[in-house]
Amino acid sequence: MPDPTGNHRTRELGIEFGSLAAQLEQHEYPTTCEELVDAYGAEVLLFQNGEQPLEEVLNQVPEERFASVTEARTAIFNNVAEGAIGRKGYSDRTPPALGEQSDEPEESF
Repeated sequence: MPDPTGNHRTRELGIEFGSLAAQLEQHEYPTTCEELVDAYGAEVLLFQNGEQPLEEVLNQVPEERFASVTEARTAIFNNVAEGAIGRKGYSDRTPPALGEQSDEPEESF
């Protein structure tokens, strides 16, 4: 999605899209998952604890159809590898929320 200055955001929610950000923006929608994989499947998404080719991410939802770049990006966010989510099970809420259990000892700051 372009920002008000006209620059494409290449990093969002911990995922570095690089040149793929602009490519997704410029792609013609509606489109299918297969069309995005054919066009950009070799592009690599980078995140703090790894990387993953777009093809690998979107092959998890091969029948998906996207009406907009927002829908395509949402599918990417929902299907990237665990390495993109940061610390697994992290919560900044204390004590654990209702229904949440923690094996970690409570810390006081």
